[in-house]
Amino acid sequence: MKRFLLTVLLATACFTASFAQSREIYESPQFKTLSKNHKQLAILPFAVTMTTKRLPKGMTAETVREQELQEGKNIQSALHSYFLKHQESDHFTVGFQDINKTNTLLAKAGITPDNVATKTSEELAQLLGVDGVVSGSFVTDKPLSDGAAVAMTVLVGVSGPTNSGRTSISINDGATGELLWKYDKSLSRGLGSDTSTIINAIMRKCSKMFPYARS
Repeated sequence: MKRFLLTVLLATACFTASFAQSREIYESPQFKTLSKNHKQLAILPFAVTMTTKRLPKGMTAETVREQELQEGKNIQSALHSYFLKHQESDHFTVGFQDINKTNTLLAKAGITPDNVATKTSEELAQLLGVDGVVSGSFVTDKPLSDGAAVAMTVLVGVSGPTNSGRTSISINDGATGELLWKYDKSLSRGLGSDTSTIINAIMRKCSKMFPYARS
């Protein structure tokens, strides 16, 4: 009986841990209709937020904010590189606007990470001349290490929990603003702090369900 109870407890613990690591992918029922003429998407800088209650030694709220903004661009760049690298192997049906062009057009229009939320997906798509907009957020409770990498060892796949965080990637239709696809995942295990490594690991988790990848 004791052995049975122990087995049940272990199974429950494993299920709970698995559930905590579960991913959530949403795809609009109207995806095929709304995206059938899509040719190009633009990737926006990500919104990175560090939720630690204590500032890293020698840093101020201003320097942390500067790093959050830089990491938003780092993740944007890493995601763009991932899409370009897998363009042929995953048979993407769309192309991706060069992020330098994206950021230049945003800057010329006076759109910053602080006011981008005041713009609709339709407005952003029209400004950027694309059919859809990829945006996202990355929240972590661990401090940023420096201006070059996200010190947020928070990905699944390696034993030993380190800290916690959450990532979200969304695609909105440029004509209607409708949410077409979203990947939302809680992260709580370590895999390293290199931005490209993090993005590659995230995309590997959801690549089979990325809507623009031809099967």
